[in-house]
Amino acid sequence: MSMPPIKKIVLWLIVIFLLYAILTNPSDAADIVDAAWDLILEGLRNIFDFFDALLRRN
Repeated sequence: MSMPPIKKIVLWLIVIFLLYAILTNPSDAADIVDAAWDLILEGLRNIFDFFDALLRRN
């Protein structure tokens, strides 16, 4: 199943922008990726803590 043309255009624009941001300022791009990764890990840790606490309530 192929994507509608507008979705392909938007996807390519996002990819081009990300490549431009990485190539023009790699340290800021790395900081953004690092912060996003930390946010994802913290969210997963909180979800696991929630279910762990939920399962301990026998």
